[in-house]
Amino acid sequence: MVNQTFTVIHPQGFHARPSKLFVEKANMFPCKVTLFKGEKKANGKSSLGLLTLGISAGDEIRLETDGEQEQQALQELGQMLTKIYEE
Repeated sequence: MVNQTFTVIHPQGFHARPSKLFVEKANMFPCKVTLFKGEKKANGKSSLGLLTLGISAGDEIRLETDGEQEQQALQELGQMLTKIYEE
């Protein structure tokens, strides 16, 4: 298991479109993907789970990956958390 904290920089946070893109990428990896915002946590392979976290710009999100390809998943998904998406 590996984890790292990332700061979300997208001005609108993680709304439906970025969440969908994140989940699509997360589902490409065989490992477990979990996101933590404060005391709340969500399955990183579930759009609804991500949306329930209410991720806003400036939020610090801990990304945890566990299993096969965990390091690659952490790197690629972490980049998605710190990306600005075109609207």
